[in-house]
Amino acid sequence: MLWAPRLLGWWVAVLFMAGSTCFAIGAFTPFQAAAGAVVAGIVFFVGSIFFTAAAYGQFVQSINGDGGTNRRLFAIVPRHAEWWAASVQLVGTLWFNVNTFDALRVGSGAHQQNLRVWTPDVLGSVCFLVASFIALRAASVRGSTDHRIGVINLAGSVCFMAAAIAAFTLPATDNYLDASLVNGGTFLGALCFFWGARLLLLELAPATTERRNHDVHALASS
Repeated sequence: MLWAPRLLGWWVAVLFMAGSTCFAIGAFTPFQAAAGAVVAGIVFFVGSIFFTAAAYGQFVQSINGDGGTNRRLFAIVPRHAEWWAASVQLVGTLWFNVNTFDALRVGSGAHQQNLRVWTPDVLGSVCFLVASFIALRAASVRGSTDHRIGVINLAGSVCFMAAAIAAFTLPATDNYLDASLVNGGTFLGALCFFWGARLLLLELAPATTERRNHDVHALASS
């Protein structure tokens, strides 16, 4: 795997991969059965923290680029589609933080479950859908790596949205609307996001090689 911790884009990709791995493990039914609901919930919450860290890195990247030493930590750039995609995605990850944290401590009736767990899940999934759509529209060339990442992330967002809808708790039974879709949609969505993040690393590889060669030539000339 590409090792370039000096690049913000590298951290974005790695953190998204870590978060996706957590969500995939947490949604894996055999793991839930072996580890229990509480441990699976903790894995989801940790994954949501990774997602938020990655999304904030992407937000910073959208207002600064991936190079330079003077880096703004916050800015409003409404004319840039990348800023909108990163901003909406970051809000979505914050909703997932709320969703996964409340899922650890809410064990009461269906109303509380839907209000404090299901609603943030749906809002976060909507944000991911919107962000993925914006990013896909902003992709420069159809068939490029950016476009492929956009398609994959949009597919992952659709899977997350389906899982979120299926997680509605039925008042009559206190069961999910469709438990298999909750786990299956989350698992497939996580795989899509992992794949997209992996492509981000591959996209960074040529630039990293070019920068390394430039440094070598500069050192040889000095």
